[in-house]
Amino acid sequence: MGEAGCILDTTQCRVEPAERPHKGENGGRGEDRILFKQLGSRTLAVATDGAAAKCYDFDRALVTGISMTIHNVLVSLMLASVTLATASASDVTSTPPPHALIREDVEALLDGYLPYALHRADVAGAVVVVVKGGEVLLQKGYGYADQADHQPVDPQNTLFRAGSVSKLFTWTAVMQLVEQKRIDLDRDIAGYLDFKIPPFHGQPITMRNLMTHTAGFQDSLKDMVTAKSSAPELGIFLKKQVPDRIFPPGELTSYSNYGAALAGYIVERVSGQSFNDYIELHILKPLDMQQTTFRQPLPAALAPKMSRGYIAATDGPEPFEMFGPAPAGGISATGSDMAKFMIAHLQNGEYAGHRILEAATAQLMHDSAFTTVSPALNRMSLGFIQSNHNGHRIIGHDGDTRLFHSSLLLFLDDNVGLFVSLNSAGRQSDTFAIRGGLFTAFADRYFPAPARSEEKPLPDARAHAALMVGPYEGSRREETTFASFVTFLSQATLTADARGRLMTPFKKPNGEQKVFEEMTPFVWREVGGEDLLAAKIENGKVMMWSEGDDPTDVYTPAPAWRHASWLSPLLLFSAAALLMTALAWPIAALVRRHYGATLPAGVSERAYRVSHIAAALQTVVIATWLTILFGMMATFYITWLPYFISASMGKWILAAHLLSIVILPLGALVALGNVAVTFRTRRGWRSALPRFWSLVLAASSLTVLYAAVIFHFIGFGVAF
Repeated sequence: MGEAGCILDTTQCRVEPAERPHKGENGGRGEDRILFKQLGSRTLAVATDGAAAKCYDFDRALVTGISMTIHNVLVSLMLASVTLATASASDVTSTPPPHALIREDVEALLDGYLPYALHRADVAGAVVVVVKGGEVLLQKGYGYADQADHQPVDPQNTLFRAGSVSKLFTWTAVMQLVEQKRIDLDRDIAGYLDFKIPPFHGQPITMRNLMTHTAGFQDSLKDMVTAKSSAPELGIFLKKQVPDRIFPPGELTSYSNYGAALAGYIVERVSGQSFNDYIELHILKPLDMQQTTFRQPLPAALAPKMSRGYIAATDGPEPFEMFGPAPAGGISATGSDMAKFMIAHLQNGEYAGHRILEAATAQLMHDSAFTTVSPALNRMSLGFIQSNHNGHRIIGHDGDTRLFHSSLLLFLDDNVGLFVSLNSAGRQSDTFAIRGGLFTAFADRYFPAPARSEEKPLPDARAHAALMVGPYEGSRREETTFASFVTFLSQATLTADARGRLMTPFKKPNGEQKVFEEMTPFVWREVGGEDLLAAKIENGKVMMWSEGDDPTDVYTPAPAWRHASWLSPLLLFSAAALLMTALAWPIAALVRRHYGATLPAGVSERAYRVSHIAAALQTVVIATWLTILFGMMATFYITWLPYFISASMGKWILAAHLLSIVILPLGALVALGNVAVTFRTRRGWRSALPRFWSLVLAASSLTVLYAAVIFHFIGFGVAF
């Protein structure tokens, strides 16, 4: 591969290719590599991406001894390029000394990580802010706020959508009213509302339940994000979209945007002010956050400063996203404004002589952890999510719209805060990995893990692992709507190896499977990593388990009647059998016409035709639902199709329900009738295949009908 020449100037590191990289033997793109070149006191990373080359400026200490081939594992590359050559985590016996948390070192870390990360992931731009000791240590923009106009990201003037980081402002507003004794954390919220939330087995919801995501609401997607010209009025939105409650309150965490929006509405009701007015007067103004707003669309003074949002930078910008439940995700803010909010919480409610919370209230908010599975795992505080790492207390929140992806993290005992926001989802949704990699690199560099002795496997490890084997469903799910089929498709299956280690469906940043080894009874540590997994066991049965990264989502055993292990392959086979039967009808007709053959008239011929028509109609129903579901999922993971998660889909969903109600039961009856006719009228060995296929067709029709019933495709509900 040809080498590229680097020239370092005072503002950027640019590349002038001396020789283009050779193509691979297959004539495709050349191999992607990173080469490190020394120039004076700096180390330059020459990143060759096929025929292109880019150069990035690294601190020398960050890249000692690193040179590796890149395939498609973005985060492995980035972490390698910012980490000293060390032994694997499984061999660690001592703690490396922390680096000094100073501006120069942080900037070198970020400059060595983000430019290439954004380039590889096809992310247009990002902003990063680090605060320490009540001051801004570093705030910096990377890439572009507007790719087409080459407008750079300015941390002081470019607004980013922070997604669910918005919830921290909502919870702060709630705690202000708790402090004033106008909201009681443990009182039934029905007393604050002007509409009814149905009880779950007579059990009400409290504000503490909302703040810890333990109200028991099922997930909801409808009108969560829209491309309309204005956001819906909060009270109207909430009254139209009440999701079913599927868990008892206070039992387990199940992340709920609706619950956070409901808390924002309670702030409105209790304060007598609109949510936007309350936030501006009681949080943004005291913190001098002049370039932050929940208003949708943006005020005229802020709109020109808004970063464009992208799925991938090379695809062009998308429209401004309107977040339906605004208190759960509607904020737009600059990086410098977010620094003020972080400092206020790190200083227990005070910023520049202004208080948004009393110290005791802020500490209550930060320290009141709700244990769902095990205290060994990260847990929910009052609104904040624990992200403890390397023995350091860390709280914060991630925020994800379809286009913008953010993280806010507070190192409570170290008086340090980190905020990052990216304005693109990335080519393969790499922004999740970029943020996770940055957090890990930052925490490990400045707050390394204490030494720990080698942990030996427990004698009961095999038995405990065997107990865990099986399919599970995440608690953030839908159960009473047709979207429950997505829950079915997302089941997480645990297996165990011969050594009693748990094999999970989760992946490391480099794409390898996460494997966990038991360290204490029913608490496992990731092999070669720091993540924990723990289970709650009652009477010898697994009640729930969770991986330590995300306390808002726990896994409960999937009921046997909807185990993906048997139902998924059966459904695939059934859909294929119905499709083959539908296609065989016109193909067979063409073949008969070509040879001048005809079907024998009679009951058998009629049953044959009707069964093939029924198979075709059932295939149409399946295709209709798959189109609806794919459109919804594609909006979040592939492209921007907001129509599929809007209330406008209601008429199409109702039409699909009606088709299912009429066609699927009749199709099953027709298939069963075809079995009876086929076995009665066809004799001899030549009838073996028609008899067999009639049974396959009947079994397939019944399987599809069964799935339609348990996953609510048969019904009249248009909620999702």
